[in-house]
Amino acid sequence: MDPAAPGHVPVVDAAATALFGPMTLQNAATPRVRSVAMDFTSVYDEHFAFVWRSMRRLGVPDRALDDAAQDVFIVVHRRLAEFEGRSSLKSWLFAIARRVAHDHRRRIGRKERTEELHETVADPRGVTPAHDAERAEAVRTLHEILNALDDDKREVFVLAELEQMTVPEIAEAIGVNLNTVYSRLRAARMAFEAAIQRRRAQQDGSP
Repeated sequence: MDPAAPGHVPVVDAAATALFGPMTLQNAATPRVRSVAMDFTSVYDEHFAFVWRSMRRLGVPDRALDDAAQDVFIVVHRRLAEFEGRSSLKSWLFAIARRVAHDHRRRIGRKERTEELHETVADPRGVTPAHDAERAEAVRTLHEILNALDDDKREVFVLAELEQMTVPEIAEAIGVNLNTVYSRLRAARMAFEAAIQRRRAQQDGSP
């Protein structure tokens, strides 16, 4: 099922609910581009958060996030006039972000990708220290599982389950065909669910 199709329940939402109770990740939807005449400042202001969290979810460590996000927008500034609107702006930005993230991870090294993670989480029940702790643990768990996925699975999972992009948009963003996206997404969901089940079994077996 297309991640954006009616009735689709993101795997990460169901898994997080099973582990930690109801919660939602804040993800602002980005509309499709209607004009290629775009102002760089507007693109930066409207999409910096998307780029920043994409870099985080693609394994760039916290201490390098700001620099990595700025590197993305250096490329955007240079190439924005070339954007023809054939894909969504979000897909185009992610295609740049994934290349920059790969370069940063390669320079920093895999052993430094397990730093503490921070991500905004909305909780309709209100903010309390206990809820903050639950949300922090949920985010930590999410990113630990993401870091255990290979790059191909992680990219499609992030875009489909966390950013709620459609399969055609994902295909545009990562430069593969639709069948490849479906195959990778199916494998990623299976790996994610298996990891959640292992963690739940560990919790059930803990004293």
